[in-house]
Amino acid sequence: MSDTPQGTAHGDQPEFEQEAKRILRRLCESGSVLAIAADMDTAVVVREGPDGATTRTAVVSQEIAQAMAVQGWIETSGTGRILRYRITQAGRDKVRDLLDQEPARQAPVFGMAEAPAGFDGAAPVGEPANSPAATSSRRNRYSLSESPLTVLARRRDKSGDPFLSDDLVRCGERLREDFELAQMEPSMSQNWDKFLTAGIDEGRSGAGTTGYGPAAARARVMQALSDLGPGLSDVALYCCCYLEGLESTEKRMGWSARSGKIVLRIALQRLKRHYEENLTPEAQLIG
Repeated sequence: MSDTPQGTAHGDQPEFEQEAKRILRRLCESGSVLAIAADMDTAVVVREGPDGATTRTAVVSQEIAQAMAVQGWIETSGTGRILRYRITQAGRDKVRDLLDQEPARQAPVFGMAEAPAGFDGAAPVGEPANSPAATSSRRNRYSLSESPLTVLARRRDKSGDPFLSDDLVRCGERLREDFELAQMEPSMSQNWDKFLTAGIDEGRSGAGTTGYGPAAARARVMQALSDLGPGLSDVALYCCCYLEGLESTEKRMGWSARSGKIVLRIALQRLKRHYEENLTPEAQLIG
């Protein structure tokens, strides 16, 4: 391959960088590798947990993966039918550059007495972009090694069991993967506020939507959030998709301290049931 990344659509640089950002962010997470098999058209990102269990967190075309390797953003030290790539320092620098190019995302205000904090990476509401609070918020954006789900999955309940089981974590990761895929279609991006507290019903037609494209991914996210309804869709969207911490979500929603993790677990349990009841076997294999 040449040094010019081909990406999807053969040389579509914006689309290539969107996909690269999505995959590189995943590879920044602790224990994550990109696995490429010689006889497969797609590559997968898997994350290994402390107990050795693995969770698939992303899927990407082999063409994109190879282009990222050519750019030096990922590298492998082995050989064989299945190659395992890890992110390089150049890849970490690249994902930070790509995140810096994102427009600031502001959260909707629900009429609370105090203004909510901005999403990770955006200046808090009412703060100038160059203020200390905004600078600190941007730094939080670069804490890429863990998501709220992985942090919570390490915690134990009163009986000593993991607070979030592996299957609940996989459901949250599935929602995030579809959400990030959906953002790749510009006309579809940043259109999720309708699911926050209002719980607008988008209908349940096509619940078994298959496909790897942005439109199919967006349909799956819409169906899942509609099924969760008010409150549960909020915490799923904030923590799984926007990667906002539980404490920030509790403040934003006006919930009592340490109640967010309970609501998130209930949301993930409901999400698991949604996927089991509504996604076809083919669709379940995609995310």
